[in-house]
Amino acid sequence: MIKDVTDLEVYNLSLELLDPVYSLTNLLPPIYKRLRYQLNEAAEKIAPQIAEGFGKKTSPREFCRFLSMAIGSSDEVITHLREIKIVAKTFTRIKVEDCDDLIDRYKVLSRRLNKLHSTWKKFS
Repeated sequence: MIKDVTDLEVYNLSLELLDPVYSLTNLLPPIYKRLRYQLNEAAEKIAPQIAEGFGKKTSPREFCRFLSMAIGSSDEVITHLREIKIVAKTFTRIKVEDCDDLIDRYKVLSRRLNKLHSTWKKFS
């Protein structure tokens, strides 16, 4: 039984993915500070959105709303990682493979969030 938000796999995964995101964005040249900020912000929003929705789990509709926002943030992260892949073509400190790995991991997170969303949507 799920008693706390930390019992949710998607919550824990979203937190685990922060460290590799920070490591990657720290490699960006200063000219890309806006991209660094946007990627970090999108990645950082996911866990709090899940937590806030979980806090409203007595209302399946509200929980679904926050899960939808977390899905959107996860998908936003994927887009910013694709942008960094473009930067990586001319800036050799960043490896395209690292971007691809993170994209794959966020796709997994998005799929799991979608599955959780679909499950809770049945109750609303």
